Amino acid sequence: MRPPLNVREFEEVARDRLHPAHYDYFAGGAGDETTVRANEAAFARLALLPRVLRGAGEPRTGVTLLGDRAAMPVLVAPTAFHRLADPEGEKATARAAAAAGTIMIVSMASTVAVEDVAAAAPEATLWFQLYVQPDMAFTERIVRRAEAAGCTALVVTVDSPGRGRRERDLRNGFDDLPEGMCCENLRDGDRVRPIVMSPDISWRHIDLLRRMTELPIVLKGVVRPADACRALDHGVSALFVSNHGGRQLDTLPATADLLPGIVAAVGGAVPVLLDGGVRRGVDVVKAMALGASAVAVGRPVLWGLAAEGERGVARVLGLLREEVERALVLCGAASAHDLDPELVRPC
Repeated sequence: MRPPLNVREFEEVARDRLHPAHYDYFAGGAGDETTVRANEAAFARLALLPRVLRGAGEPRTGVTLLGDRAAMPVLVAPTAFHRLADPEGEKATARAAAAAGTIMIVSMASTVAVEDVAAAAPEATLWFQLYVQPDMAFTERIVRRAEAAGCTALVVTVDSPGRGRRERDLRNGFDDLPEGMCCENLRDGDRVRPIVMSPDISWRHIDLLRRMTELPIVLKGVVRPADACRALDHGVSALFVSNHGGRQLDTLPATADLLPGIVAAVGGAVPVLLDGGVRRGVDVVKAMALGASAVAVGRPVLWGLAAEGERGVARVLGLLREEVERALVLCGAASAHDLDPELVRPC
């Protein structure tokens, strides 16, 4: 069988290998999944206008984010339940991310504890994704575990005051992990707590986090320029333009459409990252031309993991890096520093 040539072909293999309910959990979104589709469609609506005769030389894909070096501007987004895709779960993902030289954002809903993820891939650069819990003492215990494991940033998801309604999961009756799996980062003594998504979480909790840890704080799920500006007043180190992959509130705009407004609002004060809909290297280049410092991919990593385990994740990340390099060359650019909004225009 011919190996997959791109992310979409990896998804086809993954669909065949995953339990149907687990595939739907990874692939699905909230409501009518309008936002899920919009994220990819937004990149397809953007055309590239390359420069010529630039003498740019070999492409350089490395980026530095919050003091951490990544070999390419494609990070591993936080996604839950990797052991549904492969027995090694997040351990395999972390090893592949380390081999690719990029940053993995470990989900709070990981099926492998953050300490074990770090131990499985000592060379990996790890950030930790956090849902602030109403019980701030428990939140602090999770933060301390992430610090002790060597995570170098906290990615705080702020778009989840409640849970999105995912009808694929309801049809499949998928409401819990199989026996023998749990969210290992939620262990608290002799029990595993549920993740509480609370409408009471506010800017006050970001201030409490800021006093709790010296780790840089990245806010994930910012979609309005006014909120981006307010985040700067609360000492945030970076922003993540994200609509949760379409899994929370349906009919949110695509992240590629939201990105320019957030970039303009912060005016270069902090890095702006993006996830949602990135499936090709040209998508990465478009996002960076519009001002993103880097992007993150979630579902593509899961497709690689389900298709071929650690090797599959490594191949997905390698394919994306090759595509980014090729797109930079063909656009007449040596690195992200050569990209600007004039490179892209609506189709």
